[in-house]
Amino acid sequence: MKDPDQKPFVISFWETTKNALNGIALAAESERSFRIHTLAMVVVTVLGWYLELAMLEWGLLFLTYAVMMGLEMLNSAIESLADFMHPDEHPAVKRVKDMAAGAVQVAAIFSIAIAIVLFGPKIAALF
Repeated sequence: MKDPDQKPFVISFWETTKNALNGIALAAESERSFRIHTLAMVVVTVLGWYLELAMLEWGLLFLTYAVMMGLEMLNSAIESLADFMHPDEHPAVKRVKDMAAGAVQVAAIFSIAIAIVLFGPKIAALF
């Protein structure tokens, strides 16, 4: 049986999309790391275009972007929630925040490794 208070799919989808876009805008305006990663993404995309990446390489690059940006936003959300729930310093809050930051760091390290694999041979071939 259908819930009479349930919104039509199109309206519900639109509201969810607006909320998600608002989250991206909040990250862009308030998170320095998000802006740095966005700049890196633009630079790497231009480099990929210049070096004529293959379709599969673009796919790997876009997947890497999604993981990095998504984790950066999750880290920021976790930190904001932890600060809201417990404004004072606390070992448990520090642990949660450090682990979330660590997840971003792991992704960043592997993103650099992927960039080296994708771009290294193409850049070396220029010389």
